[in-house]
Amino acid sequence: MNRSVTLRSIGLRWFIVAPMLLYGCASLPPGSGAPKRLSYAYAHPEETLLGKQFGRDARRHAGDSGFFLINNGTDGLLTRLELVRKAQQTLDLQYYIFRGDNSGLQLADALLRAADRGVRIRILVDDGDTEARDDQLKRLALHPNIRMRVFNPFDYRGHSSLFRAIEFALDKGRLDYRMHNKLFIADNAAALIGGRNIGDAYFQMSPLSQLGDDDLFTVGPMVKQLSGTFDQFWNSPLAVPVEKLSDENPDADSLAFFRKKLEKSCKRCDAERAEGEPLESLISGRSRLIWAPARLVYDSPEKKLVEDGKMAGHLMHRVVERRLADVRHELLLVSPFFVPGRDGMAQFKAMRARNVDIRILTNSLNSTHVLIAQSGYMHYRLTLLEEGVHLFEIKAALGSSLGSGEGGKMLRYGAFGLHGKMWVLDRKSVYIGSMNLDERSERLNTEIGLIIDSPELARQVARRFEDLTRPDNAYRVLLSYKNGRPGLVWQTREDGKIVDYGTEPASSEWRKLEVDLMTHLDVDGEL
Repeated sequence: MNRSVTLRSIGLRWFIVAPMLLYGCASLPPGSGAPKRLSYAYAHPEETLLGKQFGRDARRHAGDSGFFLINNGTDGLLTRLELVRKAQQTLDLQYYIFRGDNSGLQLADALLRAADRGVRIRILVDDGDTEARDDQLKRLALHPNIRMRVFNPFDYRGHSSLFRAIEFALDKGRLDYRMHNKLFIADNAAALIGGRNIGDAYFQMSPLSQLGDDDLFTVGPMVKQLSGTFDQFWNSPLAVPVEKLSDENPDADSLAFFRKKLEKSCKRCDAERAEGEPLESLISGRSRLIWAPARLVYDSPEKKLVEDGKMAGHLMHRVVERRLADVRHELLLVSPFFVPGRDGMAQFKAMRARNVDIRILTNSLNSTHVLIAQSGYMHYRLTLLEEGVHLFEIKAALGSSLGSGEGGKMLRYGAFGLHGKMWVLDRKSVYIGSMNLDERSERLNTEIGLIIDSPELARQVARRFEDLTRPDNAYRVLLSYKNGRPGLVWQTREDGKIVDYGTEPASSEWRKLEVDLMTHLDVDGEL
């Protein structure tokens, strides 16, 4: 490498970071003060094909909304591609992560084609977990019909983990606050809400990682409420237009170059060749929507100000806590990151005092992709089990694809992990959304979800829970006593036989050592 180029690069990076060292924190992100155009969801969804199709059904169900649960990862991608192709007026996308990998590029290609035919597109992404290749998607904003905004962006726009870490340390109060929402809305007439980000892992297409998750396809009056939350975030001072984040002016050929790249690199997945499933089956009536009353729960974009009493707004965790307090018989809970904290433990204790049967499914040491979150969860296992809570941890190598959303081709890689967030309340209601049961979701992230009063949907989610917690697919964590001292046993089924592990199953001793060291960090409030 040329030494002068290296020194020049180091000097440039220092020039970027130096102002952070000198001036420290800012209450609002860079670019937030620049004038920007306010915009809102499409006002007449009934004039679109999607609006007409599902509007007729909604009028027959007296204010209820229609829901269809999508467990399969590939179907999640396909449904998004189909919604883009059918959209006539608007598309609104809000995501914590939008990867520039195969699935992300497929979606980008479809969005460009929709914009070419006149569809207005708004894309809002968080800036907490971007990677270098994700930046290529920002070229979409060069299209006159596409606008992209970044929520609470870093000042440093490169992807050096060192420089991002320095900025984070110096402005932690602002940068620790992230938008974790996941929302996809077409023509203000149909929506997807749930836990999936945009990326190969979330659509269970990557041999390296398949994250089991869920989308809830939604039509009817709830869609306008979801659009209302999108508008709040889009017009928030924290949502900065991508063009305000760089002094570089892309040349006129950048979009054309990106189109050529999409043509060359977009490898069409098997799902894209499917015969219109699953959206076409809903439109044709081959698949049936579940119609039920539902409540939207979400955090305001300025959640921290609402929590501190400095402005009016919405706090999701307060509504969720009240619903949990109403549970009388059974709670089934899926949360990939599970760090209940003092308040959560008090709530579980109160539920157990009412003899509520509590069963929790979370990630195991092998299946988690965030070790620090796993280390936080490990503090609570003994106490939860002593309270009578049932704990299950998903295995990375599933014995069965039942309930996993996994295709048979991916099952053999043994790289499964949980990412969905679903609760079943007394087999009468369900929660599906972006919120984990951890302190980060409660205090440091904005989140969104739906609580749906539907025994039928509750049965579907409960069946998925029971499939995932089968001994072939999960460890059941049990109490054991040795010399009067409590310990843990991990019980599972291997080769048709029940097996008990007296030490935590781990793919390597190094992984076990890493997470053990992390348990000594006092960071539960960050998890």
